Amino acid sequence: MTPSAYVLEYHLVNYRRTWRSSALSTLVLPLLTMLGFGLGVGGYVRTGIDGVAYLDWIVPGLIASTAAQTALGEASWPVMSSFEWLKVYFAQAAAPLRVGDILGGHLAFMIFRVLLSVTAFLLVAAAFGTFRSIWTLAVLPLSALVGLAVAAPVAAYTASVRSDSYLAILFRFAVLPMSLFSGVFFPIGSLPEPLRWVAWALPLWHGVDLTRAATLGLDPGAAGWWHLLYLLAWCVAGWFLAHRRFQRRLVF
Repeated sequence: MTPSAYVLEYHLVNYRRTWRSSALSTLVLPLLTMLGFGLGVGGYVRTGIDGVAYLDWIVPGLIASTAAQTALGEASWPVMSSFEWLKVYFAQAAAPLRVGDILGGHLAFMIFRVLLSVTAFLLVAAAFGTFRSIWTLAVLPLSALVGLAVAAPVAAYTASVRSDSYLAILFRFAVLPMSLFSGVFFPIGSLPEPLRWVAWALPLWHGVDLTRAATLGLDPGAAGWWHLLYLLAWCVAGWFLAHRRFQRRLVF
């Protein structure tokens, strides 16, 4: 195995001991979200959006949002803990592991968690009959891409701060706007133009648009390639920023 695979194995072994604490919420949260937003709010949006029932329209947005929020959660407090409290990264750096191995293995685990959460959401959504296309199978790799596009830069941010109070600021001023202004609950065309620019700049909107095209069987056209390239740019930039910050913290 590669060194990064050993780091991934470490996180998987730890997760094997703690998965029960998150299993219930992983299944219940999608169900409550589907009932509350898809059926509750959807009952008032009787005409649907763009000729699509509101439940079918909102589900791909919720899936992409789940991928982003899971990535945010895994790249914030667990990374902070590995630096400040449990010192896991420093123990790994004392072993024959490079910074890239430590970062790559942990990011791989974050993507694993994203895929678990998205799979649970897909199973719940499938039970509601919301999928219209075989391209729904593309949702998993798309979710992994969205997860990495969020996890890598957030890991870089977390590695740059020394107090978890800065993580609360991140969730308050990044997660909430990203969830509201990325086309998850309503089309961004209804936003004022300045907020539309915010949506276009955020990685989540690009993931939402691709996921919605996949589940509804729509052709994203040239815009689909733009979405993919933009998300890849976030992944690459996030990786380099995170590697640089990890390097500064772990190499003396």
